[in-house]
Amino acid sequence: MSPVPDSPPADRAAALREQLREHAHRYYVLDAPTIPDAEYDRLFQALQQLEAEHPELLTPDSPTQRIIGKVLDGFAPVRHALPMLSIRTETDTEPTGALAFDARVRRELGLGEGDPPVEYGAELKFDGLAINLRYENGLLCQAATRGDGEKGEDVTQNIRTIQQIPLRLAGCDAPVLEVRGEVYMRRDDFNALNERQRELIAHGARNEKTFVNPRNAAAGAVRQLDPAIARKRPLSFFAYGLGDVQGWDIPPTHSAILDALQRFGLPVSAERAVVQGADGLVAFHKRVGAARDALPFDIDGVVYKVNDRALQQKLGFVSREPRWAVAHKYPAQEQMTVLRDIDIQVGRTGKLTPVAKLVPVFVGGTTVSNATLHNEDETRRKDVRIGDTVIVRRAGDVIPEVVGVVLDRRPADAGEPFDLYKRLDGKCPVCRSDIVRDDGEANWRCSGGLFCAAQRKHAMLHFASRRAMDVEGLGDKLVEQLIDAGLIRTLPELYKLGIAKLTALERMGEKSAQNLLAGLERSKQTTLARFLFALGIRNVGETTAKDLARHFGSLDRIMDATLVQLLEVPDVGPIVAESIRTFFDQPHNREVVEQLRAAGITWDEGEGTADTSPKPFVGKTFVLTGTLPTLTRDAAQALIEAAGGKVSGSVSKKTDFVVAGEDAGSKLEKARALERTVLDEAGLLALLEAGGRPHQPPQGAQA
Repeated sequence: MSPVPDSPPADRAAALREQLREHAHRYYVLDAPTIPDAEYDRLFQALQQLEAEHPELLTPDSPTQRIIGKVLDGFAPVRHALPMLSIRTETDTEPTGALAFDARVRRELGLGEGDPPVEYGAELKFDGLAINLRYENGLLCQAATRGDGEKGEDVTQNIRTIQQIPLRLAGCDAPVLEVRGEVYMRRDDFNALNERQRELIAHGARNEKTFVNPRNAAAGAVRQLDPAIARKRPLSFFAYGLGDVQGWDIPPTHSAILDALQRFGLPVSAERAVVQGADGLVAFHKRVGAARDALPFDIDGVVYKVNDRALQQKLGFVSREPRWAVAHKYPAQEQMTVLRDIDIQVGRTGKLTPVAKLVPVFVGGTTVSNATLHNEDETRRKDVRIGDTVIVRRAGDVIPEVVGVVLDRRPADAGEPFDLYKRLDGKCPVCRSDIVRDDGEANWRCSGGLFCAAQRKHAMLHFASRRAMDVEGLGDKLVEQLIDAGLIRTLPELYKLGIAKLTALERMGEKSAQNLLAGLERSKQTTLARFLFALGIRNVGETTAKDLARHFGSLDRIMDATLVQLLEVPDVGPIVAESIRTFFDQPHNREVVEQLRAAGITWDEGEGTADTSPKPFVGKTFVLTGTLPTLTRDAAQALIEAAGGKVSGSVSKKTDFVVAGEDAGSKLEKARALERTVLDEAGLLALLEAGGRPHQPPQGAQA
């Protein structure tokens, strides 16, 4: 139940306590939170304020009087030798939050304005799960969660699967050394895990789910009763403090403790510093805030600790929180708001993206009214419906996204489950072309291509690119000018441009206009393969365009080819064949092609069958990487293709040769790992000269 604003204080306090208990259970026990952290903090602070104003309402079981948590059934309970206490959170996200903490510390220590600044250890506030590692005589013997601070859960078997955590400390055999830190999941590991989960779900796996954020994925992995499952979850760890210690001389400062733990082989974040006074804290908070989104893991703030342990002991504790430490948060990256509608946007490549239209909400430092829903599958998986209260996330410059739904706030009149095809009646909202989705693809796409206004700029830039029609002088800015000025709406209109229209454009002189017109005129004489590639047919790249031109020798034969006939082309599979057929089945696409031919674009029909030169590389696949001594990448590709070979962009088991030049990178490493033949430029030329069938490694082959 939610507290009624005008109800008696006792009723409001009871309602807040019940809400907080429920959300804490979902967060810590079920690992399935239904509200963002910022909303939980707001409720918690409301209860704190109410109890401060009415001390008689404070109860021993209030969430404000203990550290939230509960031992899960199935794990053995562990009583901590030293309680795992929480630290105070400074919710003022501005520099004044750091100033306030320093002022409190100086006041408690009795320092005046003339006294030197206090030295602090500053570090990151990780967004993961707190863990206590107990080492006895240097060996890891137990790992436990924080639990309620006094008693946690024995998760040793799962923590032992984290490769970063040493099973034996290096250079430390103290009878007891408890190390406290955070188990977390890197963003790239989290994304890869969710991708694997989606594949399992797509293949019918039961009891599988995707995760809302890395924190909950990490918590769920640590609490797996089956360590074999935990081992499959990519977890990481950072140490940040001590628990019980026996038989080890503890260093005199917090920063020295972290340095010692690192020497013992424990991972400690490099994003830490020793700073002087309030100015040092403010500078650290600002620096980390600027780099926050570039970190490979999530944080929700930074932590300041008085560095000198003697001063820590002098400051002591208040309400089970140390006076000598504080967590200084950043603006919340998640907030709740209401979904008013779902629009469908058409991207420059025809991708259809559902976009949430929201009641404006301030999140991640800005007001957000639109957020991406990614695609139909994600929208349905999250069960996002119009009218729902949703959780919106915005981190840095990343596009805001809807990450979940607060189901217990769903109104009775919420919309139906999202169906993109039904919502659009199967037609592009911009050009009314059919929308299509390949088997196994998450995204619907507009099939309009050249005809669709939303794809116009992308289609024209691709058409004019060097590997397509190669229209010299027609770049990004000029295409934008031409379209924005209304001079061209379709590709054929490019060839109707004149000097007068071009020179009327801003910063377009007569000479530049003449050069562009000359480039357009030169582009009219091309090849069938280039023209096919220039059309921008989905899944038809340069190599496929060349295969089609060679096989059919005529554009009309390609446009009229059946699926069965298209599948006869080498390396053309069902998806590519369907894409070609869908493209030419759209009447407006055929109309654009005919208008381009009428504008004077020509090539030699039958070009694919007229070439009778030797083809020693037929059936061979090459990959080019690095910079060759004399040949450009295009020249090397042309030589290979003229000899019947294919050039691929990535190395696989299907690769026959990798031609490597200077500064060859990961492709060369993968080639060696897969034991593919690696050639330099001389080796490629020698292989050509030998007719592609050497009896021994060609000259220039590398080990």
